[in-house]
Amino acid sequence: MEGQTVAIIGPQDAVTSHVVSHVANELQVPLLSFSATDPTLSSLQFPYFVRTTQSDQYQMAAIAEIVDHYGWREVIAIYVDDDHGRNGIAALGDTLAAKRCRISFKAPLSVEATEDEITDLLVKVALTESRIIVVHTHYNRGPVVFHVAQYLGMLGTGYVWIATSWLSTALDTNSPFPSDVMDDIQGVLTLRTYTPDSVLKRKFISRWRNLTDAKTPNGYIGLNAYGFYAYDTVWLLARAINSFFKQGGNLSFSKDSRLSDIQGHLRLDSLRIFNGGNLLRDSILQANMTGTAGPARFNSHGDLINPAYEIINVIGTGYRRIGYWSNYSGLSVVRPETLYSKPPNRSSSNQRLYSVIWPGQTTQKPRGWVFPNNGRHLRIGVPNRVSFREFVSVKGSEMTSGFCIDVFTAAINLLPYAVPYKLIPFGDGHNNPSCTELVRLITAGVYDAAVGDIAIITNRTKMADFTQPYIESGLVVVAPVRKLDSNAWAFLSPFTPMMWGVTAIFFLAVGAVVWILEHRLNDEFRGPPKRQVVTIFWFSFSTMFFAHKEKTVSALGRLVLIIWLFVVLIINSSYTASLTSILTVQKLSSPIKGIDSLRSSNYPIGYQVNSFARNYLVDELNIDESRLVPLNSPEEYAKALKDGPHKGGVAAVVDDRAYAELFLSTRCEFSIVGQVFTKNGWGFAFPRDSPLAVDISTAILKLSENGDLQRIHDKWLLRSACSSQGAKLDVDRLQLKSFSGLYLLCGLACLLALFIYLMQIVHQFSRHYPGDTESNGGSSRSARLQTFLSFVNEKEDEVKSRSKRRHVERTSYRSEDEMSSCNSNRKHIELSSNLSLDSDTRNCNGSS
Repeated sequence: MEGQTVAIIGPQDAVTSHVVSHVANELQVPLLSFSATDPTLSSLQFPYFVRTTQSDQYQMAAIAEIVDHYGWREVIAIYVDDDHGRNGIAALGDTLAAKRCRISFKAPLSVEATEDEITDLLVKVALTESRIIVVHTHYNRGPVVFHVAQYLGMLGTGYVWIATSWLSTALDTNSPFPSDVMDDIQGVLTLRTYTPDSVLKRKFISRWRNLTDAKTPNGYIGLNAYGFYAYDTVWLLARAINSFFKQGGNLSFSKDSRLSDIQGHLRLDSLRIFNGGNLLRDSILQANMTGTAGPARFNSHGDLINPAYEIINVIGTGYRRIGYWSNYSGLSVVRPETLYSKPPNRSSSNQRLYSVIWPGQTTQKPRGWVFPNNGRHLRIGVPNRVSFREFVSVKGSEMTSGFCIDVFTAAINLLPYAVPYKLIPFGDGHNNPSCTELVRLITAGVYDAAVGDIAIITNRTKMADFTQPYIESGLVVVAPVRKLDSNAWAFLSPFTPMMWGVTAIFFLAVGAVVWILEHRLNDEFRGPPKRQVVTIFWFSFSTMFFAHKEKTVSALGRLVLIIWLFVVLIINSSYTASLTSILTVQKLSSPIKGIDSLRSSNYPIGYQVNSFARNYLVDELNIDESRLVPLNSPEEYAKALKDGPHKGGVAAVVDDRAYAELFLSTRCEFSIVGQVFTKNGWGFAFPRDSPLAVDISTAILKLSENGDLQRIHDKWLLRSACSSQGAKLDVDRLQLKSFSGLYLLCGLACLLALFIYLMQIVHQFSRHYPGDTESNGGSSRSARLQTFLSFVNEKEDEVKSRSKRRHVERTSYRSEDEMSSCNSNRKHIELSSNLSLDSDTRNCNGSS
């Protein structure tokens, strides 16, 4: 650096790169590294550092996607405790967090760790829960880690080992490995920086092989990805210097005034600043070439474009590629350069890898975790209830039973592995404990899980993960009910008053319409006015029983009657069914109809002590807290409900449906009123991202499918129902809206029939009584209206016969007129002829 240095290639490790980068920044000398993958060597902190290989940021992203692809959630990181190891694992933690995964245990190794130190560290790793282990070390320590792990039995079935690119670099450089080393890494996954195949790459490999075969005693030295990047870095710098000179750059240096006064054996005062450093750095970053490792171009962050890795599975004496990872499309079995020409697709269905042979020579995907082998049992908190002990009952410090406990035990027994656990009571034994507080203690580390009658509600799901619900539940209103006895007017109960009124109106309206349509045609609908009124009423209400004796003869009348009889059939059937139910099913009544009527009243409301019902009523329904009365047992429920709001009791109790049903199984004087107004269920709580929660959920589904869950329910919660269990709360009257469609159809049919009938009458009247267009007086209109009403009241047969007579009379009159006209014409002709003859005779006599 004392000489006229314009660029630096190297160093090869991250630690030295950090130190030299500070010097390069001060002297404005570009520093190109083909092997320092530390992601913290960024262009922001070190603007003159140029990484000509891929950053570990992308390698860690690839590992995170592999972990997420196989459904694992926690990993253990073994790394060398230097800048390279720490910063790489920090990047892994960030990328795992983006996938909702995490590093559960970090195991740092010193740079010169001995085998004993590695052994002690791996013993700690073996005692942890996760079995997904990422090894991010240097080549000199990595094989020792795997050798010790093999000795400790940590490369057997159930483990997953993922090594970063140091292992693939060693395999490419020193292959084949000795057999004992290969035995230590069987089933391991490793990543290798992807370099696409090309003619230039193949020629370089051939030249390299010829060079190393002749110059080294051990024969061919393998080429790894860093070798390609080193070769391309030299060419990249050469092209950049050429571009530097073309842009007018020159080699000039200046002193740094800050260093001139520093004396010492480092001779810092002799260092010079490269004046063309900025231009040369820009020329490097603007390079556009294709080398042996592929395209050499930089993005806006100073990283090489198109980062990609091969995913390798070590098997036998070699390895096999199981897929690729690229920053463009994620995991794939297709080469990355093929995907660059297509739109990026990171959907889960598009993420694929070939099958893997895992440690232990198995192809079955490892579960990824076990219970810690440290002799500690899972601490499971159980609510120590003082009421409704059918769900959870704690007897002493060891004996625990109940519906919830049996469900949990049955689910644990279905797991394919053993779960050591201990049930620990939570609560003072005098009051029911708060399940929300029990769940919070999981996040505090006091318990590893919580089992019991724990409702899955919003604020609890923010603190822990829950299993699949094993019983449906929700808040309900329990209130006192009384029996309703039948009375003399019970037959009116099936219909509401509105329904009765509309039905009666339609009976009369249909009778009137049929009378109008039949009046001119049917003798049964004619007669004196009194008789016709009686006919309308009789016909209307006799259709209710299909007992009408009058026959309809008009087509429109029959249409209306058919539709009306269909409506009557439906009404009769509904009435009969409803009345039967009213008279045969026991009926109950309560002043409280549900949660809405309870909210609108000012009555006190009971709730179970430490139940989430209290917070729901206050926070969600805005019920004043002064109205709420805490109750601790079914006996207190019954007493408060019997006393009622006027004697120091409550109007109703709001509680979870499961408790309410158990309470009502032996108390028939109370009932659930209204509908369930919250929907939730009960589940078991576990820490966030606990894999055991997923397995327990699967086991609960199996219990539900094979019927064991129902059998456990019947064992603890099935009670002999009291006589009122089949009772009906209040009377379900038939509403008008249930029949509005039928009435609308019938009404439209009547209106349509009347309209057609009116058009026919007007047409007939205009034919039989043509109007006088010259008469416009009021008396003429009144006379014509009276004539029209008389015409409507006449029987159609009479009108037709009178019309016929008129037609005959008109015809005879017309014939007589025509005959008299002909006779007069004939006489006129004869008279004219005689007059003509007399004139001719006189003319003849005169001439003679």
